[in-house]
Amino acid sequence: MALQQSMDKMQLRQNYRNIWHTDLMRTIQVDPPYCCFAFWCGPCASYLLRKRALYNDMSKYVCCAGYMPCSGRCGESKCPEFCLATEVFLCFGNSVASTRFLLQDEFNIQTTQCDNCIIGFMFCLSQLACIFSIVAMIVGSEELSEASQLLTCLSDMVYFTVCACMQTQHKVEMDKRDGKFGPQFAMAVPPVQQMSRLDQPYPPTVGYPPPAYGQPVGYPPPQPQGYPPAGYPPAGYPPAGYPK
Repeated sequence: MALQQSMDKMQLRQNYRNIWHTDLMRTIQVDPPYCCFAFWCGPCASYLLRKRALYNDMSKYVCCAGYMPCSGRCGESKCPEFCLATEVFLCFGNSVASTRFLLQDEFNIQTTQCDNCIIGFMFCLSQLACIFSIVAMIVGSEELSEASQLLTCLSDMVYFTVCACMQTQHKVEMDKRDGKFGPQFAMAVPPVQQMSRLDQPYPPTVGYPPPAYGQPVGYPPPQPQGYPPAGYPPAGYPPAGYPK
């Protein structure tokens, strides 16, 4: 049942419309200091990012963000900080992936094909290094053992590099969420519109000359030449007998 729910969520994420603020290829350009911090101290970055993803409310914390079978069964409610520290150190990969899923489900973010290729390459290289290590152990060849060690070292470098880029991607996305990039164009405040005031009951006299010095600005404005026309009102108006 839990496996089916996980598969359904993964299928649902493919239909999300939004994308990450920055892709994995550009994270080191967007925030180099944090990318280095996430590379050299990945568990610390994972701890801070998960706490920030929960809006610093640790009462909402669940192991692996509720995406693993063990979630909710580890006594997280009693000591969430200790459980989160245990998660990021003992299950570092799951902690990074869980924070990623948490942000994707909150903001309807899909992973681009380029990011999927990078993550898929990381997993394939890790599996290949594991297979080479097992074969080298069974065969007992020294050359094959050295090759497997080099492949394992390369796999670890790629793994921690991709995890650092992913965590920087999460950090940049939460910077966007918290408004650290300034207001977005769609959410910008409309310009101030000038409206008539209570102390200015009549509109300005557009098209008329300005009043002379000392003359109050009021109503009615000065009439143009030729107004009213000659012969107005007509003779015999109002008619006789009409009440005043």
